[in-house]
Amino acid sequence: MATVLKDDGFRVSGISEAEWKVRVDLAAFYRLSALYGWDDFIYTHISARVPGPDHHFLINPFGLMFDEITASSLVEVDLDGNVIGDSDYGINYAGYVIHSAIHGARDDAHYIAHFHSADGVAVSAHAEGLLPLNQRALALIPRISYHDYEGVALNLDERERLVADLGDTKVMLLRNHGTLALGATPGEAFSGIYHLEEACKAQVRTLSVGRDRILIAPEEAQEEVRRQISRDRQPVEGAKSHYDLVWEAALRKAERQSPGFAA
Repeated sequence: MATVLKDDGFRVSGISEAEWKVRVDLAAFYRLSALYGWDDFIYTHISARVPGPDHHFLINPFGLMFDEITASSLVEVDLDGNVIGDSDYGINYAGYVIHSAIHGARDDAHYIAHFHSADGVAVSAHAEGLLPLNQRALALIPRISYHDYEGVALNLDERERLVADLGDTKVMLLRNHGTLALGATPGEAFSGIYHLEEACKAQVRTLSVGRDRILIAPEEAQEEVRRQISRDRQPVEGAKSHYDLVWEAALRKAERQSPGFAA
């Protein structure tokens, strides 16, 4: 196992370079989420799978706010909820229940974000869910899933139902609860949660003026968006993917506005 040299010159033994990169990306994800206002004091969580065969994942230490998270402060957990290594903090058990369910069931769930933003919670409680009110929502609606509220996520048997409701989707509204997105890369997960949060915000603002005279997108336009997003858009050989570009831009923002996450 390699010894990693952190940005501040401090050496961390027992952490591979691959894991350290995941830790830095996840810490940046937390800082960005605070910048965008998606955090909820010390609650809610973002996780990332630790590289390797053990299916361990990293999650925030319970007690730190999102803008305090650093790469070295993240807590490693196995799928049974055991904390691996030393930490001054425990973890949020509800976070373990939700994230272990998805990490254990989905090979493509390398990063998972779950939030309780005001707009996300509001739309999660709307009987019609996400409505076809704008272009962002139209792109999400064909690939969003829903999970009914069962109380605070403390019961392990809820995991099976959560995974079943998620299916093969990568964005979800947890009814009466909040938002969730996952991805194989930090850029994919960040893009998913960003667009879901923004779509929820737009819906709340639109409906704040009343339901009368609100324009639902024409069905023909909705169908055209479904066709457009179903097309397999392969990047030009050698070019960066859309999600790579998203994450590089996001990292630059985190470095400018919330430095120190790589410590």
